[in-house]
Order: sequence, then C-alpha cells, then structure tokens
Amino acid sequence: MPSINLRPWREEERAKRQKEFIALLVAMAVAAGGLFFLWTNHVDSLITEQKARNSYIKTSMAVLDKKTKEIAELKKKREQLLSRMKVIQDLQGTRPVIVRVFDEMVKTLPDGLYYTSLTKKGAGLSIKGISESNNRISGLMRNFEASDWFASPNLRDVKAAKNGDKSEFDMAVAQVTPASDKNEKGAQ
Repeated sequence: MPSINLRPWREEERAKRQKEFIALLVAMAVAAGGLFFLWTNHVDSLITEQKARNSYIKTSMAVLDKKTKEIAELKKKREQLLSRMKVIQDLQGTRPVIVRVFDEMVKTLPDGLYYTSLTKKGAGLSIKGISESNNRISGLMRNFEASDWFASPNLRDVKAAKNGDKSEFDMAVAQVTPASDKNEKGAQ
C-alpha cells in the first residue's frame, strides 16, 4: 500500500526557511552591529588622534608665537641699541669739533672786537658782540670767510653802542666741518 504523507511538509519547509531566514537576518544584524561598532571605534580613535595632533599644533603655535614676540622685542631693542650707538658714535666723532670751533673763533677774532653772546642752532651760529669800529667787523667777516670751519658770514645788524664810541653787531655764520685732509694740513 502506498503511503500518503499527510504531514504538512510544505508548511514545515516554509517554517524551516523562515527560521533560517530569521537566523540569517539575526546573524547579519549581529555582523552589521559588530562592523558598526568596529567602524565607530576606528573613527573615534582617528578623531582622538587628530585632536591630539591639533592640540600639539596649538601648543607648538603658542610656543612659536611667544618666540616670535621675543624675536620682535629683541629686534626692537637691537634697533634702539643701534640708534643709541650711532648717537654715541656721532657724539664721539664730533666731540673735538666744538673745541676746534672755539679755537677757530679765537683765531678769527680781530683786536678791538669781542663777543657778548654766542648761540648755536643746528649748523648756524648767531654772534653778538661789540667792536671799536666797523672796519674790525669787516675784518671779522673776512676772517670767517677765510676759515675752514666757518662759511657764509651774514651781518644782520650794526648799531652804535650805548657809550657812543663803539658799535654793537649781530651776525650769523654757518659752522662747517672741513675735510680730513684740511684738518691734517691745519694740524701740521
């Protein structure tokens, strides 16, 4: 006798496939969850690493900014020191000039004339004095013209002194520094 299988094998097969599908679905979900977890851990580690790099760069930039400011301050101090050194060198170089100027003023002073006031502004000298005659003032101007240390004498005013026999004068003259070869000739 033939046997008839009355079992619901199709439903069982369908249930078996459905269980396999659900198991496969669960396995895929677990695998996807694991992959997502691994991926997020990897991304988090990359972010942490990048934050550490950014922090290092920020601290390095702060150190470099501080050094840059120090360098700028040092350059500023250097410029100030150089300008001070230049002023000192200029003063050292012109220190004997004033002595020579006064010496030359004495040499150019003719007899019968004396100075009452000397004022220096820049390279110009303003001279006020008293003279016994106008010829002596003319002689002073010629002496200034002949001098290596003075140039362009300009007589601004001549008037009779209060006592009557003398003249008061006001003169401007430019003070120049002669070339070094003239200084050497004049020193010999």
